[in-house]
Parts: sequence; C-alpha cells; structure tokens
Amino acid sequence: MDFDNIIGQSLNKGDKLRIVQELVPGKQITLAHVIASPDKIIYKKLGLDPSQDYRRSAIGILTISPSEVSVIAGDIALKTANVEMGFIDRFSGTLIFTGLVAEVEAAMQAIMKYTKEVLGFTTCEMTRT
Repeated sequence: MDFDNIIGQSLNKGDKLRIVQELVPGKQITLAHVIASPDKIIYKKLGLDPSQDYRRSAIGILTISPSEVSVIAGDIALKTANVEMGFIDRFSGTLIFTGLVAEVEAAMQAIMKYTKEVLGFTTCEMTRT
C-alpha cells in the first residue's frame, strides 16, 4: 500500500495524523531574508522595539544549522554593522536582528560570507522583500 492510501485510511478512521520533523545534520543556512520597511505590526508581534523609524528600518531573519552557530552569527552581526539583536535561539538556530536596511544587509552578508568561507557552510541565497 502506498503512503497516500495509508494517510487517507488513517484520516477516514478518525485517527490523528502524526508528523515527525527531523533536522538533517549539516552545516547550512536555510533562510536568510531581509524585510525592508516592515509594517509596525510585525515589530509588535515579534516583540521587537516599536520605536524604530519604519520607513528606513529592516528586520533580518536567519535559520542556521547546527543551531549553536546562531550565537556566532549574532556576534558577527553586532561587530559588522549597527544592528540591534532582536532574538537568538541556540536551540532552533533562529536569529533576528533589526536596523537600517543597509546595516541589516551588511550584517547578513558578513554572516553569509563567514559561514561559507570559514566554516564551510552551504548557504542559501539572501532574499529581500
């Protein structure tokens, strides 16, 4: 029996569908995104400093594996550009920082370069909205 039929039968019987998410070991940045001129509500929902000049500000978001490297990435961001740390999670590998668009992009580029060239990471393309 194929997987789709098994899922269909489980759902038809009223069983709960259980999904197991696993982190594949590796050295990688899977998300590197800059949100330029974010709406105020995004700052509020993320618990970030709402006193930013929203027209000139940006939020940088990274997801890194192994997750502990998010601490190193945060250090690189702060030493490279005038950004403020919004969130670091050494367990999930999430890093969020804020600042002017140019500063956030400079910090992001420095992190991407260091992890790729020094740590041998596979990195995704940096995106921006």
